Amino acid sequence: MALNFPNPSRSFDASRKGVRFVGHDGVFEVPFFIEADALAKASKAAHRPEASQDDCLSAFDRLRSAIHDVAREIHGSRRRSSYTLNASDFR
Repeated sequence: MALNFPNPSRSFDASRKGVRFVGHDGVFEVPFFIEADALAKASKAAHRPEASQDDCLSAFDRLRSAIHDVAREIHGSRRRSSYTLNASDFR
């Protein structure tokens, strides 16, 4: 079964500075976390150490399709119970 993202929910994790979201592989929930640096690189914006919750969530929403594509690629190549997407995952 392919990884999909039927639930558009996402949340900001202030302690880790990034956004959490969930995918589904069949009946299995697959948690993801994307670092603020990755959001900045994917959006071609300069990373600001003080990136706010609104900055991160807005960037995630703008880049949702690309983020999901990267998440699918990584999930397909290395099966884990959870994933952290970082700047090196975005070319």
